[in-house]
Amino acid sequence: MKAEIHPNYEPTSITCTCGAVYETRSTIKDIKIGICAQCHPYFTGEQRFIDTAGRLEKFAQRYGSMQARRKSPKPAAGASA
Repeated sequence: MKAEIHPNYEPTSITCTCGAVYETRSTIKDIKIGICAQCHPYFTGEQRFIDTAGRLEKFAQRYGSMQARRKSPKPAAGASA
């Protein structure tokens, strides 16, 4: 392996917005992440709905009602009630 061409690989901490801190090694110092295994819905089993950008409101304004509209089924030809 050639000397002095590889980046420094040193201890660092990864901090999540939920407060969890993980100690590891990396070329980057003090990494901050938005979601981790302690707060991710897949691992916690709880589902949270996050609408950070108002996406639902934008969709409702653009396309109208958010409820799916179904057309009533047409009766079959020749069928009598």
